[in-house]
Amino acid sequence: MMKNVPGKFLAGACGFVLCGCSSMMTHTGGEEGYYPGTRASFDLLKSSETSWGVKPLVALDMPFTAVLDTLLLPWDAFRDDNSVRSRVRQSERDALATNSVIPPAP
Repeated sequence: MMKNVPGKFLAGACGFVLCGCSSMMTHTGGEEGYYPGTRASFDLLKSSETSWGVKPLVALDMPFTAVLDTLLLPWDAFRDDNSVRSRVRQSERDALATNSVIPPAP
């Protein structure tokens, strides 16, 4: 009976660590919006550039990613994204808005 406990614990720990990979990657990478991990997984599944070996792993991880994204909804609602990526996007939007107002020089 005690022989199976470490094996079951190890299998459970590995399963827990591997669950929600897409959600953790997108939340630490500066993605904005709600359910970023689920959106990233869905994009990987429908992409023709994703290899056939990765798609089953993404499909297996997708429900866990959706659950983790649901648990992180309050974080998504109240976080202030100050990543480099978001600051560059904002700077580009501001430059585009400025350039659209000021006509080009003759």
